[in-house]
Amino acid sequence: MRAVVQRVSRACVSVDGEVVGRIDEPGLAVLVGVTHEDTTEVAAALARKIHTVRILDGERSAEDIGAPLLVISQFTLYADTRKGRRPSWHPAAPGKVAEPLVQAVVDALRAAGARVQTGRFGARMQVELVNDGPVTLLLEVDSTTATVATAQ
Repeated sequence: MRAVVQRVSRACVSVDGEVVGRIDEPGLAVLVGVTHEDTTEVAAALARKIHTVRILDGERSAEDIGAPLLVISQFTLYADTRKGRRPSWHPAAPGKVAEPLVQAVVDALRAAGARVQTGRFGARMQVELVNDGPVTLLLEVDSTTATVATAQ
């Protein structure tokens, strides 16, 4: 799984003009992509990484200060652009596989005590955010690193 994590001062996501998720204070906007080999263990490891990454003011994590998170599914994180001008979406997991794994990330974050808002899976969403810093990271977890993260 991949997540683009941005430190934000505020962020919101809308579908058809309706705000479906919003954070109005400093926190993290998180775009999550799923590939074919991902599992619930990978989702749990990614959630731990998102919740504990120290990119907020004072080198603190969302876990440290209870910062809110806005989690949005983003299949385009797995676009293959190596050849030609048109991206291939083959590396991205199909919706029936990806949706429960994105939800597993959200569930694991909430189980850890995080305040989580979300987008709407599969919808055409408009995302607005104010990137603070700017600070943007790409986090990646696969079955190999998920096993290591679970053991720690």
